[in-house]
Amino acid sequence: MGMLTRNPILDCALLAWFIAQLIKFLLELLMNRHLDMKRFVTSGGMPSSHSSFVVAGTTALGRLYGIGDPLFALAVMLSAVVMYDACNVRRSAGDTAKLVNQLLAHVEKLTAEDFADDLKIIMGHTPLQVAVGAILGVAIGFLA
Repeated sequence: MGMLTRNPILDCALLAWFIAQLIKFLLELLMNRHLDMKRFVTSGGMPSSHSSFVVAGTTALGRLYGIGDPLFALAVMLSAVVMYDACNVRRSAGDTAKLVNQLLAHVEKLTAEDFADDLKIIMGHTPLQVAVGAILGVAIGFLA
C-alpha cells in the first residue's frame, strides 16, 4: 500500500471507500437494472462508505502502530462519531427531507418552481448499512 497518497493508512481508507461505492453501484445495477454513475459519489445506501473509510483507516493504524497507540484511540473515537452520525443525525435529516418533500407536494398554492429542488432524501444509513460498512473497513484494513 502507500501508492496513491504515499500514506498506507490513507490509501487503505480510500480503497475501502472505493470498494464500498463500487458495491453500491453494482447493487443498483443488479437490483434495479439501472446504470447510475452517481452511486460512485453519493452518500447513503448499502454499505456505508463513511464507515468503511474510517474503520479501514483505524484498522490499518492499529495494525501498523498497535492498539495501545494514542492515535489508534483517537481513530476509534472518530470512527464511532462518524458511524453514529451516519446512523442517527444524517438519517434523521434524510427522514426530515422526505417529510418536507411530501408536505410540499400537497401545498396547493405553491408550485414546484417556487422551490429550487427537492431536498436530498438519501442521506443517512440504517444500522445494518453502517455495520456492513464497518465490517468491510476492518476486512480492507487487515487485507491491504
